[in-house]
Amino acid sequence: MIAAGLFAACLIVGFVVLDWWYFGRPERQSMMYGCPIGSMTVELTAPSSDALAAHFGPNGVLPLPHGRALWFPEGGRILLQADCRKFASRFRTAWPLKGSIEVRQNIEGRLTVFCTKRTPWTSAAITLLWFLLVGGGSLGFVMSFGFAGGFASMAGMMLGFGIVALGGLVLFFGLVTVAMAYRIENGRLLQVWQEWHEATS
Repeated sequence: MIAAGLFAACLIVGFVVLDWWYFGRPERQSMMYGCPIGSMTVELTAPSSDALAAHFGPNGVLPLPHGRALWFPEGGRILLQADCRKFASRFRTAWPLKGSIEVRQNIEGRLTVFCTKRTPWTSAAITLLWFLLVGGGSLGFVMSFGFAGGFASMAGMMLGFGIVALGGLVLFFGLVTVAMAYRIENGRLLQVWQEWHEATS
């Protein structure tokens, strides 16, 4: 039983590490990888994809003050990566973000770029699973406790409401943690997005 638990834990850790490793790879095959959680759109002054590509180096890399942009001519796509080491707060959260950009030419002949914000699949899945377990566990306890007559007495009502309050407190702090982490990572990606936009305008 213990061996099975250790094996499952090692399997989960290995899957998370592999997911993060592939998520952060600067390659065309992995740039669209990750859970989409938002998008941004902007119109560029560059008249063509070739003019946009001229802003990048010979290896398709455009260094930015707080990250980098990578150009992939196949399909006209750009990968935006923020480098947390270049920010005042170097803290790395469990919900990193990257930008997957698709370049398209609109009817006016100008370039429009669509940026999709992505986070690792394991970060999104584990977060959702955690909220479901805490929320579902609290709701399941209340239902089973009520069906068993737990709320029939004052002591039972106090115990039941105490457990519900504890579950709500855990959910609240979880929401605050996720919201703060998203604000940090989204602010970093927006900073890199703005730097890239200024460098290519």
